[in-house]
Amino acid sequence: MLGLGLGLTSSLCWGVSDFIGGLSARRLPLLFVMVSSQAVGLAVVICVVAIRGTSAPALVRLLPAVGGGLAGIAALTSFYRALAIGTMSVVAPIAATGVSVPVVVGIARGDHPAASQLVGIVIAVIGVVLASREHGPGIEDRDASRASVALALLAAAGFGCYFVGVQSSARADPMWALLASRVAGVALLLVVAAVHGGIAVARPGRLWPLAVMGVLDVSATGLYAVATRHGLLSVVSVAASLYPLATVVLARVVLGERVRRVQELGIAAALAGVVLMAAG
Repeated sequence: MLGLGLGLTSSLCWGVSDFIGGLSARRLPLLFVMVSSQAVGLAVVICVVAIRGTSAPALVRLLPAVGGGLAGIAALTSFYRALAIGTMSVVAPIAATGVSVPVVVGIARGDHPAASQLVGIVIAVIGVVLASREHGPGIEDRDASRASVALALLAAAGFGCYFVGVQSSARADPMWALLASRVAGVALLLVVAAVHGGIAVARPGRLWPLAVMGVLDVSATGLYAVATRHGLLSVVSVAASLYPLATVVLARVVLGERVRRVQELGIAAALAGVVLMAAG
């Protein structure tokens, strides 16, 4: 029961963090949102690793996490941009289908996935197609819708690569794997900022949502890690995979988003596919 509760809590933290990120990207420069939130998350991870006091694994064992961190930052940037220009209720479930990537990688390595995972991939693909059906009478709306779906799919691929990389390094030490991925991601953001001549700094009053977002993101990861130790992985994974629901609910309640019936069916199918893939 504890594992399930922690898994659901991690899901809630991720979903709220995504909503704040998408909302912030509509109001502030995207690069500033990314650097600020990720820096806060990195600071939290550094503190946790320092408190644990465990020695670092061999660098070669952390390289997959470094690669995953780079892919993850690219994915998160695409995701927040998609949330900013598109319909959050559609974007969030599409991006969540990135859980299919580890399944595909496993198959390529000779794994034999459960039938439910294969069914989940098919259902998720159908869901993406239905959820991405264009809506709105204006060509500008249609262009934004297409761009947001494309970015969400790019984010899904990047998130999937992040999962694969971090999971590979987590066998050595989960927290050091998370730290390696965070350091790589923040370093990439700083390089991009330097190339662009720095980043615009927002007023102090707009910084607290980014700090909350960074803390929620790291907390979700930590809660998920703890949940896997107190509950069945199959149950915890499904609970944690429900994070798009929080984003969808917040988008509808706070922003008043509405989608067509066919898109609602697609959103439900995409979420169902994610759950089936996680359940395997």
